[in-house]
Amino acid sequence: MSIEKNIQTVKDFFAAIGRGDREALLALVAEDIEWIIPGEDWPLAGTRHGHAGLADLLETASKSIETSTEPREFVAQGDRVLVVGFARGKIKATNKTFEDDWVFAITVRDGRLTNVREYVDTQALARASQMDASGPA
Repeated sequence: MSIEKNIQTVKDFFAAIGRGDREALLALVAEDIEWIIPGEDWPLAGTRHGHAGLADLLETASKSIETSTEPREFVAQGDRVLVVGFARGKIKATNKTFEDDWVFAITVRDGRLTNVREYVDTQALARASQMDASGPA
């Protein structure tokens, strides 16, 4: 596919995330997608595989985090699309807020996302996920 089509596929993916359109998301990702979120001490960290892994990630996210994500820039070469963006949100368990500048490195093959690797501010997210000694804020 062309670079322009790959960028549009990724834009469609982020639009589906923004709408909470799970069906559209699954239609835009490969059956064997791999999604990597580095880090520890926060609910979304880890590597997930396939549609079941993506469903688990979406379920975990909806239960644990409120966020607004703003993709700001799309840079592409070959089958790779880098998305530079910003997120603001709250960890539900602690009621703590966070701000996060991020980059997603996404591979698109045959019109579907096959790999997503998030480069996020894991420290900001881990801090917002930590309980205070007295419990949730």
